[in-house]
Amino acid sequence: MMLSDAMEDEDKWLAEGVAGIQHNAYYMHRALDSNNLREALKYSAQLLSELRTSRLSPHKYYELYMRAFDELRKLEVFFKEEERHGCSVVDLYELVQHAGNILPRLYLLCTVGSVYIKSKEAPAKDVLKDLVEMCRGVQHPIRGLFLRSYLAQISRDKLPDIGSEYEGDGDTVMDAVEFVLQNFSEMNKLWVRMEVQGPTRVRVKMEKERNELRDLVGKNLHVLSQIEGIDLDLYKETVLPRVLEQVVNCKDELAQYYLMDCLIQVFPDEYHLQTLETLLGACPQLQPTVDIKTVLSQLMERLSSYAASSPEVLPEFLQVEAFSKLSNAIGKVIETQGDMPIVGAITLYVSLLTFTLRVHPDRLDYVDQVLGSCVKKLSNKPKLEDSRATKQVVALLSAPLEKYSDIVTSLTLSNYPRVMDHLDNETNKIMAMVIIQSIMTNHAYVSSADKVDVLFELIKGLIKDLEGDPEDELDEEDFNEEQNSVSRVIHVLYNDDPEEMLKIILTVRKHIMAGGPKRLPFTIPPLVFSALRLVRRLHNQDGDVAGEEDPATPKKIFQLLNQTIEALSYVPAPELALRLYLQCAEAANDCDLEPVAYEFFTQAFLLYEEEIADSKAQVTAIHLIIGTLQRTHVFGVENRDTLTHKATGYSAKLLKKPDQCRAVYACSHLFWVDDQDGIKDGERVLLCLKRALRIANAAQQMASVARGSSGPVTLFVEILNKYLYYFEKGNPQITSGAIQGLIELIKTEMQSDTATPDQNSDAFFTCTLRYIQFQKQKGGAMGEKFETIKL
Repeated sequence: MMLSDAMEDEDKWLAEGVAGIQHNAYYMHRALDSNNLREALKYSAQLLSELRTSRLSPHKYYELYMRAFDELRKLEVFFKEEERHGCSVVDLYELVQHAGNILPRLYLLCTVGSVYIKSKEAPAKDVLKDLVEMCRGVQHPIRGLFLRSYLAQISRDKLPDIGSEYEGDGDTVMDAVEFVLQNFSEMNKLWVRMEVQGPTRVRVKMEKERNELRDLVGKNLHVLSQIEGIDLDLYKETVLPRVLEQVVNCKDELAQYYLMDCLIQVFPDEYHLQTLETLLGACPQLQPTVDIKTVLSQLMERLSSYAASSPEVLPEFLQVEAFSKLSNAIGKVIETQGDMPIVGAITLYVSLLTFTLRVHPDRLDYVDQVLGSCVKKLSNKPKLEDSRATKQVVALLSAPLEKYSDIVTSLTLSNYPRVMDHLDNETNKIMAMVIIQSIMTNHAYVSSADKVDVLFELIKGLIKDLEGDPEDELDEEDFNEEQNSVSRVIHVLYNDDPEEMLKIILTVRKHIMAGGPKRLPFTIPPLVFSALRLVRRLHNQDGDVAGEEDPATPKKIFQLLNQTIEALSYVPAPELALRLYLQCAEAANDCDLEPVAYEFFTQAFLLYEEEIADSKAQVTAIHLIIGTLQRTHVFGVENRDTLTHKATGYSAKLLKKPDQCRAVYACSHLFWVDDQDGIKDGERVLLCLKRALRIANAAQQMASVARGSSGPVTLFVEILNKYLYYFEKGNPQITSGAIQGLIELIKTEMQSDTATPDQNSDAFFTCTLRYIQFQKQKGGAMGEKFETIKL
C-alpha cells in the first residue's frame, strides 16, 4: 500500500509540475510573440523553477525536464534574433544571471551561452569553461545531473574541435576535451551520489530508474569519441587515464560496469589495442561485485573482430603482446575477486580462448596455456555440478574442435584431457559425443598410436564405466547410439605403415577391453574388421612379406584376434563371436594360412556346440558355417573332410525337420565348388540330396500324424531345384531319371487326399516346371540334356 500511495503522490506532483510549466509557458509565448524580453525572462524563470522539485523519482523528473526542454528550444530561437529583443548577446549573457534562483538562472545561462558561442563574439572555449564551472552551483544529484545533461546537449555541436567553425587559436582541441571530461566527471559524481534508500521494493524500483539515467552520463564519452582532434597520443596520455581515474574512484558497482562497457564500445579498437595495458590495469581495481567478466569478454570480442577485419593489423597484436596482457589481466581479476563464482572464471577463459583462436590460431601453445589456466582454477575442486559452469567448460572444449577441423591438432593439447576430467560423468559423455561428431563431420583420420591413446582417454566416458556412474539408469537407445559412435571412430583410425597400424589396433584393444560386457558386442566387431583390413593389406604387399619376427604379420594379428573374440564368450554373445570367427577364417583362407583358418573353424564349431542353444540361432549359425566353408580353398583333403563331416552332422541334428532338410541339402555345396578343380564329388552331393529327401519324407509323415495332413510340398520342390542345379553343372550322379522320379513324387504328393493346399508351393513348383520347359526349348547341348526329362 505504501508503494502504491507513493506512486500516486508522485503522479500528482508531476501533474502539478507539468501544469506549472504549461501555465508559465503560455505567458512566455505571449511575451515572445510581443518581443518582450523582460516578460519572456520572467516567465521562463518561473517555468524553470518547476525543475527545482525534490519530490519526483528520476523517471518522473525526466518527463518534467523534457517539457521544460521543449520550451527552452523556443526561447533559444528568440535569443538568436537580436532585432526582436534589442539586446546584444553579451548583455543578454549578463542579464540572465540576475534570475532569482540558481537552477533557472543556470538553465537560462546555458541557453544564452549556446547563442553566445554561435555568435562567435567570444571564444567557444571561454564560454564553455564558464558554463561548466557555473554548473557546480547545483549539487542536488537529480537536478544537477539533468542540468549538466542540458549543457552537454546544447554544446555538443559547438566544441572547438579540429575543422569545426568554432576552432580557435592554440590547442583548442585540448579545451574541448577538458570541457567534456570535466562535465563527465561532475555528472558521474552526481549520478553516483543518487542515494537509494527505503524498503526493498522501493530500492529495487529506484535502482532501476537510476540505471535508466546512465545514458546521460555515458553520452559524454560518446561525445569524446566523436572529437576529431583526439588522436592516439591524446587518448593514451589524457583521455583514457582521466576516464579510468573517474571510473575507479567512484567505487560504485553500477557506474563502474556501465562506464567500462561504454568506454570499450565508443572508442576505436585500434586505441584499445595500443592502450591495452592501461585499460586492463584498471580491471582488478574495480569493485568485487562488478561483472568484469562481461566487460572483458566484450573487449576481447571487439579485438577479435578487429583482428579479423584485416590481416595487416595482426602484427600489432604481436607487437603489443595482446595475449600475454589479457591472460595476465584475467589471472589478476580472478585472484582479486576471490569469491567470483567458478562459472565467471570459466567464462573469462572461454572468451580468452575464443580471442586466441581467432587472432593466433597457429599458436597452439597459447591455446594450451588457456586450458592450463582453467585446469589450475578447477584443481582441488570436486566435479562440476553447476550446470552453467559445465556449459561453459563444454564451450571451452568445443572451441578448438570447431576451429581446427583436424582432430589431431586438438589431441596435441596436453591440458585438453585434464579439463575434461573435471566434468561430471554425464557431461563427459556429452563432450565425448561432440568430439566424435567433430571427427565424423570433418572426415578426420587419426594416424598414430599416441594420438589414438589420447583420443580414447578423451572419450573414455563412452568406452567404460566411470566411477560414480549410476547403474540401471541408462536409456538403452542412448547407450546404443553412444556405442555405435565409438564403433564409427574405430573405422577412421588408419595409417599406411603396417607397424604403426598394428600399434593403433593394440591401443584400441587396450581401451575397449575395459568396457565391460555391455560394450564389447559394439566395439569388438569394428576392431576385428580393422585388423582384417590390415591382414589383407599385408598379404597383398609387393615383395616379401615381413618375417615372423616382425610383429606386423598376419599370423601375429590372427593370434590377437583369436584372443579378442574369445572375450565375447564372457559377455556372452556366442552368435556374434561365431560370425567373427568365420570372418577371420575367411581372411586366413585368403592368406593361405591353413592351420589358422582351421583353428577359427574349430572355435566356431565349439561355440555352436557349447553356447548356441536356441534353435533359430542354430539354423542361422550352421548356414553361416556352411557358406564360409564352401568359399574356402586352403584346406587339404583331411582337414576339409573333418570340417564338412562336422557341418553335415550338425545339419542333420537340428531340432525341426524342415531346418534339417535345408541344412543338409545346403551341405551338398561343400562337395561341389564350381570354380575350383578337385572339389567335385558327385557321389557325396547325391548322398546329401538323398538324405535331404529322406528328411523331407519324414517331415511329411510327421505332419500327417500330428495334424492329419501332410503339409505343403515346398521341401520337395526346393530339393528338385538343387537336383536341377547339379544336373546343369554336369554332376554325373544326378540323372534325368532321378529328376523325373522326383517330379512324379511331388505331383503324387500334391494330389494326395492328405495334402494341404498351398498357393506358394504350387506356384514354386509351376515355375520350376516352366524353367525345365524353357531349358528344353533353348536348344543346344543343354536343351538336349533337359529333353530327357518328361513333364
